[in-house]
Amino acid sequence: MAYAPAFSDFSMALFFLLVLGTIAPFAEARAFFIFGDSLVDSGNNNYLATTARADAPPYGIDYPTQTPTGRFSNGLNIPDLISEQIELSESPLPYLSPEFDGKKLLVGANFASAGVGILNDTGVQFVNILNMYRQLELFQEYKQRLSALIGLRQARQLVNQALVLITVGGNDFVNNYYLVPYSARSGQYKLPDYVKFLISEYRRLLMRLYKEGARRVLVTGTGPLGCVPAELATRGNNGGCSEELQQAASLYNPQLDQMLNGLNQRIGRDIFISANTQRMHSDFVSDPRAFGFTTSQVACCGQGPYNGLGLCTQLSNLCPNRDLYAFWDPFHPSEKANRLIVEQIMTGSNEYMNPMNLSTIMVMDTRI
Repeated sequence: MAYAPAFSDFSMALFFLLVLGTIAPFAEARAFFIFGDSLVDSGNNNYLATTARADAPPYGIDYPTQTPTGRFSNGLNIPDLISEQIELSESPLPYLSPEFDGKKLLVGANFASAGVGILNDTGVQFVNILNMYRQLELFQEYKQRLSALIGLRQARQLVNQALVLITVGGNDFVNNYYLVPYSARSGQYKLPDYVKFLISEYRRLLMRLYKEGARRVLVTGTGPLGCVPAELATRGNNGGCSEELQQAASLYNPQLDQMLNGLNQRIGRDIFISANTQRMHSDFVSDPRAFGFTTSQVACCGQGPYNGLGLCTQLSNLCPNRDLYAFWDPFHPSEKANRLIVEQIMTGSNEYMNPMNLSTIMVMDTRI
């Protein structure tokens, strides 16, 4: 009788080891899913017949492998840096990558595609990209693959507990409403009405994502659209930002924040987290030297005024030190700028992250 408790304790410990051994592959860290455009595309467009690609040098010059990966960056992008912060073993692979299989599914997936917008007609000039509804269809396909791998119940749990990032909207202005030389949408809507239309369409997308199982969704606004080198070169006024694109961002971002608050109130939980990326970008755009940049107007890679014309190619001007430039190419932040953005996503005040930052989310969710 004296040995019964010891045997019982051993049996209990063995039972928990077996259970933990079964669950461990699924619980290494929360999964991470990414939807959106070129700011978060990690290479899906490499596998599509499209001109919206970043698969040639000098893209990736500062990536760990020093090779282009399809990221529109000199190095790491926002999903990579968030993956580091939430301690994933690796950044989720592009869903279209041939390497995306087996245990890679447990990490999450990146569905983003450069050139897309909220609207299906945004980015049509790029021919073959994954519009947002196609990204959601691929997410459904992913869930079927995941269920086949770990079972339906575990798959649902993984998706429900995952972190989701969605970054889209800027192209609906730059590559749609203000598209040169002609935009059907600008003839159809005045800007305030177009913004309302975008917000209503985005709301539908986000509710679809919620119905697919997303329960923690970071939603980024647009940056200061009129201040990127491409717009300074083509629409700016003597070095000043494009007033019309700045007005578009100023109308859009507050309405996006209001819409997300409304969705959370309707659902009764803080599902959607608003990231004020306009404010995040504006900090270093308005005072680059305070953040260690020499310029926030001239792109590191490009040509023409502000290096803001055309594509970043091997024939482009290329700066020797990317850390001194807020913008890598005519439209996209440098890795250093991406790090500043992710710092605010992780620890920013309510001016930047509403209703809470990602560090707070991580602490709260470990208690559930």
